[in-house]
Amino acid sequence: MKAPERVTNLLEPVVEGLGYEFVGVEYHPGRQQGVLRVFIDRPDGIDVDDCARVSHQVSGVLDVEDPIAGDYLLEVSSPGLDRPIFKTSDYERFAGEWVRIRLRTMVDGRRRFHGRLVGLKGDSVVVDESGERTLVSLADIDRAHVELEP
Repeated sequence: MKAPERVTNLLEPVVEGLGYEFVGVEYHPGRQQGVLRVFIDRPDGIDVDDCARVSHQVSGVLDVEDPIAGDYLLEVSSPGLDRPIFKTSDYERFAGEWVRIRLRTMVDGRRRFHGRLVGLKGDSVVVDESGERTLVSLADIDRAHVELEP
């Protein structure tokens, strides 16, 4: 689940100011404690020290700005092999890769799409599923991930 836009706008310059790519941020509310997950990357990869450095800076900003009500756990990590897609530009960046997309609501009787990412066409993502191209509206996408090729 994407974090509120205010959180993204608050954290992106902090992460990028430290020299990392801000991949995105997710917020998963919980009954007693939610989880705020910040994904970072850089060309030569991410290690534990990178995550700790970013976590320290981000937690300071979050403490001052307090953009999320209630208690939550902050996690900073690399996007991993199952890389989440947050930015519209990433649909062009990862064209040619395998993706898994879940929609917010059913469209043409489906909520899940899995295939090769072709790219963007207007306000839609083009996915090739076994030779059949499907257009999925960006506005309908709940989650998207780049996957390893099957």
